[in-house]
Amino acid sequence: MRNLTPLFHQRGLALVETAITLPFLLFVMLASTEFTNAFVEHTTLTKAVRDGARYAAEEAIDGTLTMNLSAALRNETRNLVVYGNTAGTGTPAVDGLTTGDVTVSDVGGNNIEVSVNYAYTGILGSVLPSFGYGSDHSLLFNLRATVTMRAL
Repeated sequence: MRNLTPLFHQRGLALVETAITLPFLLFVMLASTEFTNAFVEHTTLTKAVRDGARYAAEEAIDGTLTMNLSAALRNETRNLVVYGNTAGTGTPAVDGLTTGDVTVSDVGGNNIEVSVNYAYTGILGSVLPSFGYGSDHSLLFNLRATVTMRAL
């Protein structure tokens, strides 16, 4: 008959292996979730800035073919980037985005530049825990999107 002693010594080993690898797997899962969220928010910002630049480029040329980037047009463009409409009503495209984060400027040569500098905060807060595998990682960083268009 075979000796069953080696099997007896293996008891509970799977539980120990799970306890060792679970923090690492949890970190990888949370990190990929945060990366995906940051990517989606950056894509949303880029699309909003592109729409704002397109709107400003269409509206900046008056009947005399000279570019006029007025204060009212700048405000409408900021509202369009943040809220999706020129009136500035509704909820922001990205949580925490304000019109103060949007810059609309004339960069010369009938070109208009619209940019956003947004302070990103992760879903989990400001820190991604490492669960004992090194130091924690900060989730506070800036997302930037800039589009330059020639006034039509």
